[in-house]
Amino acid sequence: MVSFSVASMFFHEYTLPEIFSFVSRSGLNGLEFWLETPHFWLRDMPMDEVVACRREHPELTTFTVHTPILDLNPCSINPAVADVSVEYAVRSLEIAGQMGAGVFTVHPGRRTAKRPPGEADFVRFRHYISVLREAAMRDSIRVCMENMEPAVNSLLCTPERMRELLDDEPWLFFTLDVSHALAKSEEEPIRYIELCHDRLANVHISRVEKKTLHLPLAKSPVMADVMRSLADAGYTGSLTLEIEDLNFGRPYSADEKIALLAQDCAFMHECMD
Repeated sequence: MVSFSVASMFFHEYTLPEIFSFVSRSGLNGLEFWLETPHFWLRDMPMDEVVACRREHPELTTFTVHTPILDLNPCSINPAVADVSVEYAVRSLEIAGQMGAGVFTVHPGRRTAKRPPGEADFVRFRHYISVLREAAMRDSIRVCMENMEPAVNSLLCTPERMRELLDDEPWLFFTLDVSHALAKSEEEPIRYIELCHDRLANVHISRVEKKTLHLPLAKSPVMADVMRSLADAGYTGSLTLEIEDLNFGRPYSADEKIALLAQDCAFMHECMD
């Protein structure tokens, strides 16, 4: 059965107990926890507090984790940046396991320069994958690679490239970022679903308007089509709202954010039930 979730960074300015409480109040039943959530990240990642919050909110039955991405790039031309990025991904996978996550999402990295990736970039990517593979074999968490938005220096931004990677790495799963796909076209998320649905374990869902990504669903017919395609494909994972509050034009209060999530949650139920 599909679960309905939100990324913790939507409530980035709040404490861990507040975040869990707000998500519960919205009617969602899951949380994707970004390790860079400030109240966690800036206090040396107190895992026991997250575990305690999970115990206090058993109604949040789905818990997934997103690897750190800010200032990191596992395919960086700078060896030190690449090394620390890969190290953080492996360490974060271990943390996700200790917190009881079922799904762990990673990014593919990118060519540092805004030029098409070359062989040296793919060598770094293959090293990153090999390290993740070894780490994944020690845990039962589903490690999911996320598609990126189209960009000249992107290593992984087409359904065909994602399918190729999944075929090469049978242990790896897929996180579909709908906004990233919509940056190409309205048809692109459907193409990802058609080609990769058998390995789809998580979906980041949000709307695109012109060049602005990660907007609330707002009962969009395009979003409805994506969710119906997921339902038709038999998807039973998490639908994770990934919404950028800086796109709202003004700061939203906690109650306003909760109300917005409740509206999107009701819409997701309508489309997926």
